[in-house]
Amino acid sequence: MTLQNKFIEISALVSCEWLQQNLDSVNQVILDATFFLPRQQRNALEEYHQQHIPEAQFFDIDEVADLTNPLSHMLPNAEHFSTAVGKMGISNNTLVLIYDNNNFFAAARVWWMFQVFGHNRVHVIDGGLTRWKQLNYPISSKRPIPFTKTFKVNYCSELVFNLEKMKLVVKSKSRQIVDTRSPDSFFGQRPLFDTTLQPGHIPDSINVPYADLTDSTQRTLLSNKTLHSLFEQAHINLSNPIVITCGSGVSAAVLALALYQIGFKNIPVYDGSWAEWGRQTDTPKHQSISATGLPTK
Repeated sequence: MTLQNKFIEISALVSCEWLQQNLDSVNQVILDATFFLPRQQRNALEEYHQQHIPEAQFFDIDEVADLTNPLSHMLPNAEHFSTAVGKMGISNNTLVLIYDNNNFFAAARVWWMFQVFGHNRVHVIDGGLTRWKQLNYPISSKRPIPFTKTFKVNYCSELVFNLEKMKLVVKSKSRQIVDTRSPDSFFGQRPLFDTTLQPGHIPDSINVPYADLTDSTQRTLLSNKTLHSLFEQAHINLSNPIVITCGSGVSAAVLALALYQIGFKNIPVYDGSWAEWGRQTDTPKHQSISATGLPTK
């Protein structure tokens, strides 16, 4: 095993340069997990059909999801996930490599989903399609035809928090709650078109916008040293328990990925996030900003 291959065994990431050298490796599957919010007015599937990394398959987080839940892209049950990824040619021995074309936004979510369902041979392609194209690597519009394989789930419940768990966290103050939404959403300043959703954030949450975790040019994850500094500036104590939330459980996984990369694994994500919390009539909500720019107690 090369030093680079040893590194990816402990890293959440692989570089575009590494992938280019290993595009023809056997027993690996590349997934394009691009997802756009409605306000972005872009169609991820159409863009995938136009251009993607060679041999990549499209992973739709709104389809590989709990379709019985009124909330979007909630985690599917084990059977649904197993069947869906099996049809993509993924077994428990497959190396899964994930990217997107939207600043890690959903690639990290899909990486986290595989972690939840017990698959650790999974990595995010650092920089995604943006970095791949910057390096002038080949682009394809061909769709691969995978052979169905068997994927057996080993569900890791400790990585997923639901509404009841979050209520207990807020009541007991047993974990630091970190919210990865943009500041205007976090502080309730962005106009909401959904009248069932209230503005604000979970009390005592710390805001670390997911977009701040990546380089603005290459769209690669920040260095470990820079990530540590960012968390310190946000007054996050990495020695204490953490749970991550966001708008609808997608961008929270970017922070989970960053924490994993600097050595903090098994950090749970609140799957329903603000899409669920903000609709409840019995959940506390804050919008205030203190003089330091941190949410008030």
